[in-house]
Amino acid sequence: MNGGIDRIHRREFLSRAGKQFGVAALLSGLPGGWAGRVFASDAPETSKMKFGMIALTDCSPIVIAHEKGLFKKYGIDSIVAKGANWAAIRDSLSSGDNQATHMLLGMPIASTMGLLGSPKKPMIIPWILNRNGQAITLKAEWKGKVKDDPTALKPFVEKAKGLGEPLTFAMTFPPGTHAMWMRYFLGAGGINPDKDVSLITIPPPQMVSNMKIGKMDGFCVGEPWNARAIADKIGFTSLSTQEIWPDHPEKVCAFTAEFAEKNPKTVKAVLKALHEASVWLDDLGNRPEQAEIVSKPTYINCPKETILGRLLGDYDYGDGRTKKDEFYMHFSKRNCNYPQPKFAVWWLTQFRRWGMVNGAPDYAGVAKQVMRADLYEEAMKELSYAHDGVNNEPETLFDKAVFDPAKPEDYAASFAVKNLKGG
Repeated sequence: MNGGIDRIHRREFLSRAGKQFGVAALLSGLPGGWAGRVFASDAPETSKMKFGMIALTDCSPIVIAHEKGLFKKYGIDSIVAKGANWAAIRDSLSSGDNQATHMLLGMPIASTMGLLGSPKKPMIIPWILNRNGQAITLKAEWKGKVKDDPTALKPFVEKAKGLGEPLTFAMTFPPGTHAMWMRYFLGAGGINPDKDVSLITIPPPQMVSNMKIGKMDGFCVGEPWNARAIADKIGFTSLSTQEIWPDHPEKVCAFTAEFAEKNPKTVKAVLKALHEASVWLDDLGNRPEQAEIVSKPTYINCPKETILGRLLGDYDYGDGRTKKDEFYMHFSKRNCNYPQPKFAVWWLTQFRRWGMVNGAPDYAGVAKQVMRADLYEEAMKELSYAHDGVNNEPETLFDKAVFDPAKPEDYAASFAVKNLKGG
């Protein structure tokens, strides 16, 4: 009799506690197989995750998902760790020290292919963190002589090259976004980045200090370091990267293919948290709080006032030009997060254009391997979020060259300035 009453009391306790705390949490102490199969089938396979990030404003979705408890909401116990540079971020993901990371879009492609010094390690992109929001900064002495037209740089480039002292331009990592924007900008001005100038790699937070001591003539980086160069009166913005390609893809949340294969529910939990963070970020009323959070020494370590202006689309170019930019950095709207295969194809055309691959790469195959729209779509379906799906439409950049993702090899070979290798 007492055993029956005890069983009833236990059932009542389990029912009440399950409603209050969630059955999966209540039964977490029971044998993993039984609890997992029956009550925790949607729980992440890996609950403890370390996320890498670099001191750039576009780390915000990861930081906000962590700070606002959104990772925890979806069963992820998160740690956010700032990396010294992009190579360190790549290596930490490859080794498994980080399970996911803020990353330049071209990096998972290069790692998957083993290009440009990257050890071959297949990586995936199931989430694009942001669009727009980078810029090309030039040294202050060129104010009034060069604005947004790279052809105005050519006389300076030719003079320096003739003296045997080529001009120096910096980007943040060879296969990354900043490298491609800088290369595209110079190429559009008739300047070969591999033959006419010195193109160097500098970590984002070190851009301003290196320009200050005269080590470079220009750089491409994400915010807030372009705005910081203006605040420190050492440079000005030539043009923003959204003026090169409106709504271009930028940073991604990357995983190794191995981790994603073993932990698909974990990846989806991360994407769900990033979705909520990204929607929050795209409310401009939240941008002051965003700036305050990410400005901390733990993350960007830059005054929040320097970060906020361009987050609101207020662009002061530092040379007398100002602009209210509708293509400021955004994190969710206009189908921002969908991992479009054509973006990987565009990157591969630029790898091809600049001789980073020998012969035509497998455009479609690599794009399918890296850009994991299936994981994105599954996660969004579970949230009942309606996205806009695949977009295979051509894109026109500022030099009027049209990128047709169906004809990548033609596009790669179409540029006047290029370094093609192989057949």
